[in-house]
Amino acid sequence: MKALLLENIDKTAVDAFEAAGFEVDYRKGALEGDELIQALQDVNVVGVRSRTNLTTDVIEQMPEQLVAIGAFSIGTNQIALDAAAKRGIVCFNAPYSNTRSVVELAMGEIVVMARRLFDKSQQMHNGVWQKSADGSHEVRGRTLGIIGYGNIGSQLSILAESFGMNVNFYDVADKLALGNAHRCDSLEELLSISETVSIHVDGRNENHDIFGEKEFALMPERSLFLNLSRGFVVDEEALAENLRSGHIAGAAVDVYHNEPKKSGDPFTNPLQGIPNVILTPHVGGSTREAQSDIGGYVSGKLIDYVRTGNTSMSVNMPEVQVQPISGHRILHIHHNVPGVMADLNSILSNHNANIAYQALSTIGEVGFVVMDITASTPGLTEELAQVPHTIRVREVS
Repeated sequence: MKALLLENIDKTAVDAFEAAGFEVDYRKGALEGDELIQALQDVNVVGVRSRTNLTTDVIEQMPEQLVAIGAFSIGTNQIALDAAAKRGIVCFNAPYSNTRSVVELAMGEIVVMARRLFDKSQQMHNGVWQKSADGSHEVRGRTLGIIGYGNIGSQLSILAESFGMNVNFYDVADKLALGNAHRCDSLEELLSISETVSIHVDGRNENHDIFGEKEFALMPERSLFLNLSRGFVVDEEALAENLRSGHIAGAAVDVYHNEPKKSGDPFTNPLQGIPNVILTPHVGGSTREAQSDIGGYVSGKLIDYVRTGNTSMSVNMPEVQVQPISGHRILHIHHNVPGVMADLNSILSNHNANIAYQALSTIGEVGFVVMDITASTPGLTEELAQVPHTIRVREVS
């Protein structure tokens, strides 16, 4: 088995794959186009972070032996999940591993902006001693508005409250408020009463361009703004204009509409050069602890699927949390239509294959069944692959 790991994924993943007997092709940068497709041709598992885009076109050109994709990140918008499911390629991500890292960065930047420490540090580096409290505030007693109350937003809520901040949040889903946080009924309500706004939404299409000139206009004068979620969420030109006019007093941004493919590449953005603006190169989850956790978690999921068929926590396939292998295991991915299981069981019966264990799960248009039989007979897998509506059949033992 061979794994291709792109974008400088933590070496924890390399160690895990090698310990499991995989050959590892490890690369520091992202790939695209023909170079990406060529690199995928002889691998069984591929791991990416945020800059390699596994589009529908790329997935359709993946080789038959490629069975799983790992997103070594929270987000999966860089992967065409539906296209992967249609080809029977299972995808995993790391939904929790770097949440604390993002939350700590957000809280730290709120303090830094409130105290205008970024500007003071730059002045000191330029030889200017400007000892003044002008524009410098405590965060205690101020109001934080959180857009998106998922894993990151809810953790930030708790941490901000421990700093003495009053917390409002808005989420399109019905979320339970933690601590003394106040749930707002609308985005407009949250923006009108929050002195600092931090966005923590996911990468779904509905979140494209949700924050622009209209939303900035609703925020109180001299507010602070943070985006550590997705670059396409915010109108960067509108943010820049509001910062220059003074309506927004400071901003911290970690994600951008256009991000370089690899470290060292040039970066240009309309937010550059504006006072009290903290720009970081998409490092919200990039701490040693988080990257190590992500490397271990996602590689573990990929290895477990390859070895046993366990799809627990998959982001695009039916979840089957399998029991230990008892005999000869067959994994069958198929279109979720009536009659498939009857056809499979009929073939197993014709081969006198005694079923020791069988588990089925479906989601949307896809079904996944794991079957342990006492022994495999010649031609069984090939015959199972001919069952109508089959997407993929694989044996593990």
